[in-house]
Amino acid sequence: MRQDIYAWIKENDDQLKYLRLKPLWYRKLTRNPQDYEKFGTEAVFHFEKSIPHRVNKLTNGVQAASMMLNLLQSMNAK
Repeated sequence: MRQDIYAWIKENDDQLKYLRLKPLWYRKLTRNPQDYEKFGTEAVFHFEKSIPHRVNKLTNGVQAASMMLNLLQSMNAK
């Protein structure tokens, strides 16, 4: 693997973990170093750190807080 690609992977712990989980990517990046962006995208989706995943986590947190607030308000009203 090219040293610049490996250095780019080592900068991000998630990418390094993903490379160790999926050694097929080591082979792919050795043969086609231009696929590093695709590798980075797959690593982000694997660890659920993409924008849609983050929005979903935020939405779930807001819904949980709203439900707890409604529960507390209903308990105080009685």
